[in-house]
Amino acid sequence: MNYLAHLHLARGSHEGMLGALLGDFVFGLSALADYSPVERREILVHRKVDRYTDDHPLVVQARDHFPDGLRRYAGIALDVYYDHLLARHWHRYSDVALDAFTAPFYAYLLQRLDDLPERLRAIAPRIVAHDWLGSYRDRASVDLAVRRIALRLSRNGDRLVACLDALRAHEAAIAAGFDLFFPQLVAYTASARAALDAPAT
Repeated sequence: MNYLAHLHLARGSHEGMLGALLGDFVFGLSALADYSPVERREILVHRKVDRYTDDHPLVVQARDHFPDGLRRYAGIALDVYYDHLLARHWHRYSDVALDAFTAPFYAYLLQRLDDLPERLRAIAPRIVAHDWLGSYRDRASVDLAVRRIALRLSRNGDRLVACLDALRAHEAAIAAGFDLFFPQLVAYTASARAALDAPAT
């Protein structure tokens, strides 16, 4: 899952949404001490969501549409494409319009700039200025985001870009799989969060 999906799954509070976003920027257990209990919980939920997504049969099936040499990178392309599907059909998953969902979070994100890890602090203004979350409604944003990620890879960015052709060739099947997968992910996320919130016995 990419940024928009993680924020949707943590939509209970802006603090929780920030924690969900931090999941892509905070690594290891010791780093969790820098964040609030809500943020720590959502970082951990983010990690569980990523593992659940990677291992889910419908996502494995989606990766099978990509040639053998590209499947290692297909998950990144799928994460971005899933955000596009979520944004395009936002009304199915939320009673709040997408812009009404993103705008308050953007304001909160900018208010918290000084608290963010360096890499997120550097890109947060661009996320807001270019409406990265809302832009996923447009199919062209998938290619743009994937190419942007490819530039950040230390090597083999060309293989990630090559995934775009396979993605276009199999969009209908991948979209149908997402329609089945995402409600299961929503249910899993709720149970994972509840388990983290449960008092230790």
